[in-house]
Amino acid sequence: MMLECMLFLMLVHYSARITFPPIEETRMNMMKPILQAICCGLIALATSSAQSLTTKPSPVVKLGIDVLMERDFDVLKGKRIGLVTNPTGISANGTQTIDVLFDAKDVNLVALFGPEHGVRGDVEAGKYVENYNDPSTGLPVFSLYGRTRKPTREMLKGIDVLVYDIQDIGVRSYTYISTMGLIMEAAAENDLTVVVLDRPNPLTGDRVGGPMLDLKYKSFVGAYQIPYVYGMTAGELAEMINLEGWLSNGAPCKLVVVPMEGWNRSMWWDDTGLMWVPTSPHIPHWSTSIFYVLTGLLGELGTANQGVGYTLPFELVGGSWIDADRLAQYLNALRLDGVYFRPLWYKPFYFDTSSARYQGVQIHVVDRERLDFTEVQIQILNALRRLFPEKDIFERSAAARIEMFDKVVGSNELRLDMIRNIPVSELLRKLDQQRATFMIKREKYLLYD
Repeated sequence: MMLECMLFLMLVHYSARITFPPIEETRMNMMKPILQAICCGLIALATSSAQSLTTKPSPVVKLGIDVLMERDFDVLKGKRIGLVTNPTGISANGTQTIDVLFDAKDVNLVALFGPEHGVRGDVEAGKYVENYNDPSTGLPVFSLYGRTRKPTREMLKGIDVLVYDIQDIGVRSYTYISTMGLIMEAAAENDLTVVVLDRPNPLTGDRVGGPMLDLKYKSFVGAYQIPYVYGMTAGELAEMINLEGWLSNGAPCKLVVVPMEGWNRSMWWDDTGLMWVPTSPHIPHWSTSIFYVLTGLLGELGTANQGVGYTLPFELVGGSWIDADRLAQYLNALRLDGVYFRPLWYKPFYFDTSSARYQGVQIHVVDRERLDFTEVQIQILNALRRLFPEKDIFERSAAARIEMFDKVVGSNELRLDMIRNIPVSELLRKLDQQRATFMIKREKYLLYD
């Protein structure tokens, strides 16, 4: 567009200097104003297009933090506030919630609490986060992913309200919802209020599926009896945790959810108009949360690569022992709705896979509305076992990895059924029965249409 604009400017400039043969002079004099008017119109259009690249339209969804600001921080006034957040806790204009509350009149922000990856998001997955003082505000930062994952009585001294503002991705194994539940437990035990500033579920509020949690496998990567993809916002899930008696002491906390405005359940993230901040180092784009659901279980086994260590985290399925063309042909022959598998050869750049050359498939989502997250994920696991039995993804996995796989799934049932070669159709039928029960239970906690 910039090149075309320059050409039109040159045309306008030189049209005034052109001399024409006498026989054409009258006709060209008549055409010059028309030509110049067309050029001016095209230049205006080009200018408008250039401005549209630098002017972001207003979001159609108003976040909990923005609603709270409009309400003049009513539920926080005169209170001493502890804020549980990370870089995803921002207002619609990109201001961090830390700064919004720190600068707000009559709001006394006294402490910060950091989940996995830390308040500033610079800590690798699974690595402990230490306590420190925030260099920007000078406030103490207490780690909820270190020696303790639940705020201690000492940490909560001098605090009246715990505010939770973290963007999630709508998957049970993502640890932020476990942190949310633990601060609710701590609040109940110490007579504090929890305020959840609500945010969209990037996978929509309609998509629900995958294995349910068996409480025998309860862990920090699976704390609640919800499906792997649960189709709720953080605020809705907080209400469910609170009123279903899922807190460890059974007693609910004092909970206030500040809801969004303008969000509805059918919205994907890019329908909201909001900017995306990486929720963790390997979820750089909102769409990565879709791929996380398609390959996240495979990554727990450690026997195949799912793109972590390469430029396409969770978008790939690869290994040195995989035949790319064979895997792509098999998966595409299944005719799974909304997805296409392209053969791929690649070499990861970091982690313990960086010396290996892999081949496999890149997953292309071609119709997200028809995509069945659960079916795709299980079909990928099944394909690897059927096509490459000598490199069985379960048999070669270390015991600790198998344990983590089962925790993330929510039980050992899926793995054992696959080892017994139960048909995928039967696996999906069992999971759908679990889903139906959950859908009935969650209905009364939904805040949005």
